[in-house]
Amino acid sequence: MNKKGYTLIELLIVIAVIGILAAISVPAYLGQQRAAARTEAYSNLQNLRLLEEQFFAEHGAYTASAANVAAIQVLLPGFRPGPGLNFNYAITSTSTCFVATATGTGGRVAGDVFTIDCNNNRNF
Repeated sequence: MNKKGYTLIELLIVIAVIGILAAISVPAYLGQQRAAARTEAYSNLQNLRLLEEQFFAEHGAYTASAANVAAIQVLLPGFRPGPGLNFNYAITSTSTCFVATATGTGGRVAGDVFTIDCNNNRNF
């Protein structure tokens, strides 16, 4: 007699192996997505610092404070962060220094807050 097919034990072993691989790969994938979203904040904050320094070089003072991207773009027209932002950006300024802040707006970066200031001190 020639029986063809897989036994129940063989199928259970394959399912267990697939489950183990999924348990390892899904958290790694989500971590990579979080890291990619945070890169947006790092890049935009460094861009804001450069634009603030350029503004200071031209006007002798930093820009006024701004609470969101639209307000920042009025003060610093060169700030173009792109669509689909994962962070909200704000600038707190005095005439002698500023602090640019990126606050996570939800999803994988909810609760993340990154800052950079006029002395290039940053928490990222």
